[in-house]
Amino acid sequence: MPQTELSNPVSVLNDLGVPQNFGWSRQPGFFYDPVLVRASRRRLTESDRYIVFCPSHMAIVEIRDDGYTGYTGVSIISLTDKKRSSHQYQTFLPLGAYEMPPGSEIGAIKYKKKGIHLDFVPRDGGVRIIRMDISNFGRRRSLRGELVLTEPAVSESLITNMPWPREKEAFRYSRRSPWYAVEGVIQHGTAEILFSRGKSWGIFDWNRGVRPRADVRYWAGACGVSGEHLVGFSVGYGSADSHACTENAFFIDGKLHKLDQVTFNIPPADWLSPWRFTSNDNRLEMTFTPHQERLERQRMLFFSNNRHQVCGFFSGKAILDDGAPLEFNELTGFAERHSTRF
Repeated sequence: MPQTELSNPVSVLNDLGVPQNFGWSRQPGFFYDPVLVRASRRRLTESDRYIVFCPSHMAIVEIRDDGYTGYTGVSIISLTDKKRSSHQYQTFLPLGAYEMPPGSEIGAIKYKKKGIHLDFVPRDGGVRIIRMDISNFGRRRSLRGELVLTEPAVSESLITNMPWPREKEAFRYSRRSPWYAVEGVIQHGTAEILFSRGKSWGIFDWNRGVRPRADVRYWAGACGVSGEHLVGFSVGYGSADSHACTENAFFIDGKLHKLDQVTFNIPPADWLSPWRFTSNDNRLEMTFTPHQERLERQRMLFFSNNRHQVCGFFSGKAILDDGAPLEFNELTGFAERHSTRF
């Protein structure tokens, strides 16, 4: 299916606040001003999420404003056993109180409440810093750390702007960057989790938009080293209109290779059984070996938010834009099903 690549800067909304310029880009060249959105502020959704991992652990850190509810979540997941610690902190009707920046390249996010302090700080040169300081992270243990994320010399991202059928105000403007090198330390109680350069990687998942009345979305991402190359991917689909673009791409040493439609073949009876991923253009054959899963449910007033997350390891083969085959083995990552309704 033909996809619309946008190479010049364009606006996500027109002067009347109607979504426009649907397609994908390799660089964050879209212009987005939330002041122009004509939908109710309760329907705006804004999220910044980082998925980082070293050989022993995965950490997921997220700040999300869904209008009806605000959400800050931190998960520390062991990749060597079945242990994990996850904590969520909710705000009723934040309606922009988190002050999420409209662009993905500038603007720090700071969340501070009693006993909880999270910072997401972008720096010059594509560097990002994550700071966390939580005095009580379960079982009377604290969680403190600082991680530095550095982009590769070539750093193309998958930027998408997608509408919803039959909902003219709804759209999702997203950025996926699955190629960060990570350095730093997280102190979890008395345990020290070390993220060392060359062995630790990260994914940046960024979203802004107007939420539809109901949405179901599948997404998976991973990154790591395969042979002499840095390999990453972002694949997904859902109820958004994918005629202008899909959310699917592979990245080799930071360079994007676009894919068409990708299907998640999930075992219906057991999500911890191996999954299979395929594409309609025969450019992707991939197996996902789950390690552990996590369920997350939120309900507030008329709004519900449910996620089923599974972390594990991806192996398979992809065909790049020039026709060259790429084989990869046991890339660390995760997959999820995310549904919202209001």
